[in-house]
Amino acid sequence: MIQDEFGRLRLKLIAITLAFSFVPLLSLGLGLYAKFYDTYTDKIYGNLRNLVDNKKVTIDMFLSERVAQLSNLALTESYQDLAGDAYLERIFGVLQLHSKSFLDLQVIDQNGLCVSYVGPYQLKGIDYSHEDWFRTVMAKGIHVSDVFMGFRKYPHFNIAISRREGEKTWVLRAAIDSDIFDTLVRTVQLGKSGDAFLLNAQHVLQTKPRFGHDMFDTVPFPDIPRFSGTRVDEITVNGQRSLYAMTWLNLKDWLLVIKDDPAEEFLPLYRARWLLILLLSGGALLIVGGAIFIANGTVRQLIQSDREKATLDASLTQSSKMAALGKLAAGVAHEVNNPLAIIMEKAGWMRDLLTEEDIKASPNFQEFEDAVTKIEFHVRRAKDVTHRLLGFARRMEPTQENLDVNLLLEQTRSFLENEANFRGITFVRNYQSDLPHIESDASQLQQVFLNILDNAIDAIDKNGTITITTHTVPESGEVDIAIADTGKGIPKETLEKIFDPFFTTKKVGEGTGLGLTISYSIIGKLGGRIKVQSDEGQGTTFHISLPIAV
Repeated sequence: MIQDEFGRLRLKLIAITLAFSFVPLLSLGLGLYAKFYDTYTDKIYGNLRNLVDNKKVTIDMFLSERVAQLSNLALTESYQDLAGDAYLERIFGVLQLHSKSFLDLQVIDQNGLCVSYVGPYQLKGIDYSHEDWFRTVMAKGIHVSDVFMGFRKYPHFNIAISRREGEKTWVLRAAIDSDIFDTLVRTVQLGKSGDAFLLNAQHVLQTKPRFGHDMFDTVPFPDIPRFSGTRVDEITVNGQRSLYAMTWLNLKDWLLVIKDDPAEEFLPLYRARWLLILLLSGGALLIVGGAIFIANGTVRQLIQSDREKATLDASLTQSSKMAALGKLAAGVAHEVNNPLAIIMEKAGWMRDLLTEEDIKASPNFQEFEDAVTKIEFHVRRAKDVTHRLLGFARRMEPTQENLDVNLLLEQTRSFLENEANFRGITFVRNYQSDLPHIESDASQLQQVFLNILDNAIDAIDKNGTITITTHTVPESGEVDIAIADTGKGIPKETLEKIFDPFFTTKKVGEGTGLGLTISYSIIGKLGGRIKVQSDEGQGTTFHISLPIAV
């Protein structure tokens, strides 16, 4: 009968597999292609983001260094000294030792008049009071211009810094060679048609692109509001759709743009698509040809599973018997322990009587004393037997020893130090130096500390602090251990279930939900208490209280 049922099942499996063979194959193929497409697209976008981020950092660093050099010069030198052409020329020479990008240097008084100048042009005496940049730097303290040609007929930009000295405000202004921007941007050009350039807020090119335009051209680029971070978008410009990675510089409203051709970047993806079609076709043939093999294998597994189930049922029955036997052993042990305790008490009473009463002269005195000794000896033997019976049904009590909690915490913390350092997590230890010792079980306490510290590291994930504090509570005669983390905290509804068996907030496969349950049980058996305080988004603190050794 059973063999006939398995035979009919085999035929059904073959028919179903053949009927729906192409459905899972097609779904798998499309799913794989979609996943590969997303992964490859993310990789391309990620590469573009990294490129534009790296170049942004470099350009911002260049601008920041130039601004810092001028700011330091303005703060450390006086107007009176810099107003002298000879002194300003020496300062300019020092600047050029550090960076050849400085083209000239000038000092301008609060009326906009250039009082001293070092450079290849005759700018001393020029009045800048009506210039927009002069009004900006006097109001804001700093001004960085766009790249322009000017009468120098050479692409450059200006940085101006104002300083108030006494009752006067004066300006230190330098012309900077912008060719460094072309050098930096040109190194990130991609492929045959990729390009990279800088745009100001009016879409005027600040560097010369690789194709189609010259420096200072206004390009037909969509308005991009200032944003933080990096963006990668597909944008159509002049009928051509391209990938654009963009980021705004920090010190200047310039947009760094890296352009890439999608057709060139996605060519490996198109090749993979044709390869996938060939693989799907071959897979369809394999599925059709292997339908019978799969059905036969499935039926064989079902037969094997049926046999294993029968074996498991027998094993469960035996386990139930053993559990019942354990309960019986515990019951017997408890029942025997009670009369043994009474017998031991009476034996002690008899020994007291032998000592107190004047019966040593009795000819049977030695026999009485030997009998009492034998009773006590055999009662102890019986108690050992019942103790082993109880151990059969449940775990034995923990081993007590004199412990230094600070030392035990430090040993436990050292196990997790490497992982914490890797994640950027620091330990802050506030140990009471004269902390009293406790009587407890070292291995079980260490298991509790390790579990809580490990949970704290998982809660922080990266870049945080775990604070371990120990102190004495004289009122209750206890040692208090507090382990606090700066993680994401525990929601109120979750906090009520934190010590429940099998309750976990971790992903499937990352936790069993038993760690805190076991810790709660261990601390209780050791005569202590454990509680948790947490506010969502503000971290979590576990308090463990243990009695001080007497």
